[in-house]
Parts: sequence; C-alpha cells; structure tokens
Amino acid sequence: MARRFLLSLLALSVLTACQDFAQSDRKARFEKSASLVIYGGPIYTAVDAAPMAEAVAVKNGKIIAVGPEDDILGQYGDLAVRYNLGGAALYPGFTDAHAHLLGLGQRELNLNLEGTNSVAELTARVKAALEDIPAGQALYGRGWIETGWPEQRFPMASDLDGVAPNNPVILERADGHAVVVNSAALTAAGITPETPDTAGGRIEKDGHGEPTGMLIDAAGAPVFALLSAPSAAEKARAYEAASDVYTAYGWTGLHNMSVDPANLDMIESMSDSGDITLRVYNSVDKSGLDDLIATGSRASQNGHVITRAVKLYVDGALGSRGAALTAPYRDKPDSRGLILLPKEEAYDLMGKAQKGGVQVNTHAIGDRGNKLVLDWYEDILGDSAADQRWRVEHAQILHLDDIPRFADMGVIASMQPSHAIGDLHFAPDRLGDERLKGGYAWQSLIGSGAIIAGGSDAPVERGDPMIEFYAATARMDLNGYSADNWGASEAVSRMNALKMFTLWPAYASFQEDVLGTIEVGKRADFSVFDADIMTIPAKDIPKVKALKTIIGGQFVYER
Repeated sequence: MARRFLLSLLALSVLTACQDFAQSDRKARFEKSASLVIYGGPIYTAVDAAPMAEAVAVKNGKIIAVGPEDDILGQYGDLAVRYNLGGAALYPGFTDAHAHLLGLGQRELNLNLEGTNSVAELTARVKAALEDIPAGQALYGRGWIETGWPEQRFPMASDLDGVAPNNPVILERADGHAVVVNSAALTAAGITPETPDTAGGRIEKDGHGEPTGMLIDAAGAPVFALLSAPSAAEKARAYEAASDVYTAYGWTGLHNMSVDPANLDMIESMSDSGDITLRVYNSVDKSGLDDLIATGSRASQNGHVITRAVKLYVDGALGSRGAALTAPYRDKPDSRGLILLPKEEAYDLMGKAQKGGVQVNTHAIGDRGNKLVLDWYEDILGDSAADQRWRVEHAQILHLDDIPRFADMGVIASMQPSHAIGDLHFAPDRLGDERLKGGYAWQSLIGSGAIIAGGSDAPVERGDPMIEFYAATARMDLNGYSADNWGASEAVSRMNALKMFTLWPAYASFQEDVLGTIEVGKRADFSVFDADIMTIPAKDIPKVKALKTIIGGQFVYER
C-alpha cells in the first residue's frame, strides 16, 4: 500500500514537472516568437550598411529582427503569421511628403477633371455634370490642366457660358493656383471690368478690359465664397476616401499640407477609430499658428497623427504664371509672377514659429520666391537652421547660387518629381533654357548634401508613388519623352529615390528614429509592390501596383 502510494506520488511529481516544463517551454517560445514574419522576396531596407535582407520579424507593431530567411523563420516563425512575398518586393513604408488629404478625398467625391484633353472636353464634362444640378446651384470641379490642349490656351468664361448659363461654374486648375469660372460666377461674385487686382492675385482680362474668367491665386477668393462649406459628414467621407485610395497605392504615410486647424480634432478622432489608417503629419494653415504655439505639438491617441508644423505660401504656380521669378516670364514679358507673403508678415509669422518651436514649411516655386524664403530663413534662424528642419515646399526653380544653400543651412527641399512630367511641356516656354538649369534640380541638391523629402502634391498630381519614383529616376514623361534642355543629369539613383519616399520624409517630420527604414526597433510600416522597382526597366515602373500595405504590423490594404 505504502509502495503504491509512493509510486503514485512519484508519477504525479513527474507529471507536474513535465507540465511545468511544457508551460515554461510554451512561454519561452511565445516570448521568442513574432506575430508576423515576412520573407520570400527582395527586401530593401534603405539602410546603407545593409541595403537588403531576406526576412523580417514583427511583434507588437515593431520590427524585432531583420536577417537571413532561415535564421528568422527558425528563431521567430514558430507561432507567427508567415507572409511569403512570392517574389514580390518589400520596402520601408512609402510616405508622401507633400499632399492634401481633404482635397484628395474631395477629388474622389466631386467633379474630377483629371485627364481632360481639350477645352471642348472640359465643356462637355461640365454639361454632363449639370444634368443633375438645379438651376442656380454652383458647380465645383478640379483637376484640369491645359498643357497639350489643341486650343493652346487657358479656358475662358465664354467657353463655359454656352453649357452653363444659369449655374455658377468654378473649375480649379490642377495646381490649385488658378480657377476658370463662367459669367454667372463672375456676376455672382461681383467681378467686373472695374474690379482691381488684389494683393497676391490677378484677374485676367482681354484686350477690351473684360474679365476672361481666369482668376489667379488670391483673385479667386470671391468665387470660392459662392461654394457652401463642406459639412462635417462630407469632410469625414472625404478623409476616409482619401485614406482608402492612398493605402491602395501603397502609401503608409502622408504629410498633410495647409490643414484647416478646425479639422484637426476630426482627423485625430478618425485615426483613433480606424477610419483613417494612414500615418498623418499635419502642417496647419497660418491661421492655426497661434493655437499650435499655445498647445505645442499634438498627436492622436494612437500616435498615428502628429501636428507640429505650419504651412506658408510665398508665391504661386509656374503653369498659371504666378511663380515669382527674378526676371520676366519669357512668354509673358510684362509679368514676374506674384508674391503672396509680404516680408513683414513673413518675419512676424516665422519669428513666432521659431520661438514657439513650430516647424515652418513654405511654398516657393519660382527662383525669386525660393531666394526670398532662403534669405528669410537665414535671417530668422541663423546658426540654428539645421536643428529646426524648416522646409521649402516645391523648390522647383532655383538660381544656381541658391542650390548649395539648402545643405549649408540644413533646409529641407520638399519636392514632387511628377511636377517635372507635366511641366516638361510648358516650362521651357515660361523660362527659357538658361533658367531651366536650376529647375527640378534633384541630383544637384542631393549631391550638395541636401535632403529631399519626396511627395506628389496630390490632388495637384495623381498621387501614385510609382509615378513619383519613375519621374525621379527616369526624368521623362509617361510616354518616355524628354527634351534636350530638360537636365537628364538631374535624375536620381534608385536608392536615393527610395530614400526620398521613406527615410527622408521621416527625417523631415522628426521621425527618423522610428520610421523610414527596415531596422530593429522601428515601426513595422511596409509597402509591398508586385515588382522590384530597384531593378526592372524604368519604363515598367509606372505599371507597378501595391499588393499589401502594412502599418504598425497590420495589413491595412490587400489586393
């Protein structure tokens, strides 16, 4: 009896020990395992010392291991979801360093005039859109650009009046710096031959002094006042649509420009609820500067939305001849463009931002506009410029003497390569060959030591990261065309192009310690594309599509 009891006790002890060992083993395996392991295709890290890897392990939204496939699977793949790329390529999460989130969504929900090929097509699309709109109600559309139109001119009110006699029609050019309206809109806005130009704006008039319907920059304010402000529900639909479109392109983040400060709470709330899945870095309109200084940098609860910058405008756009040039436009000798920000106001706003710890991001396109911004930054920041990481948004046309100033001062050039695709077809007429030498000078800036944060400026452009990557590396339009005066040497290497959309936007938003490369400890943001954009022929890059978009280790888009 005693012997059976001792044997039973011994068996129980052995069983308990085995259970404890098994539990301990399971705990050890769990602690060692990852939630996600990715392998099976080229992995580009954007890290100079180790530019490629075979596998990545993720846990709790962060990268916990990068290395050989056998090692990663053996050490971390036991309990993980295994994602085999199947030959597709993985990159750090692509970030659009300059876009407009609300405008992106509104483009999807309103009259989208992208791809309009002529004045005749523009009027036909307006006619079709008015079929469902009551008489007297204003129609808004955006996205037209006259480059390549057979009429070789801007549209005019007279073009629209035949199809829209009773509805104010307001059609914004793709760049957002010009608008064409019909006579009903001019009348409703009170714009007559006697209406003077406003500061920072120009009313285009014909030889008899009559407004043509083209309004440049600030001159468009009276007609935009005819439009009803979008409701909260309409804004929410636009933000969600923009996030869906962008993650489907493969973007994991977006630097959101010219944000109405009244929309910040909504953006943060929608991010926390999952309706906006992108990471968003906000740059508020100047009207929000004082509040941002008072509150300091702010973030959503999930940390995906950060606001710590202000967006200013010094000039207009090149296509509508609003960009500020040092010499007159070659194709309009009576104009040097527009200055939208007087020096006194610039110094007041920038001085307050500098003292309040707010990053300043200033739109400048023409060589005069860029020189002014660099001069002002230098006066205000002095030796602390590099620490502030202030940015010039667009930096399209630079005087050659100003190119090295970006690196010398630590100013970030925030540039959108696709602008060079469209501008290729009109910039030579606007500028002439000599000024083009400082145009879209990506490689010269990088070679001088400057950082370029790459973006798209959508909805001005389509917003497809593959078009941006192609434009930066090929420096041709989508048909493979370039011109002899278009600076082929300014194309960038594919590795630098990768950094333009990953590491350098992270730096430009003070997040390079947590984003921008595939390294242990960083957030698990990845873009998966169906071809290897680092090796395929350049002509094939625009055809590449996103397969998966991963943010914080979560699949937010799957094709």
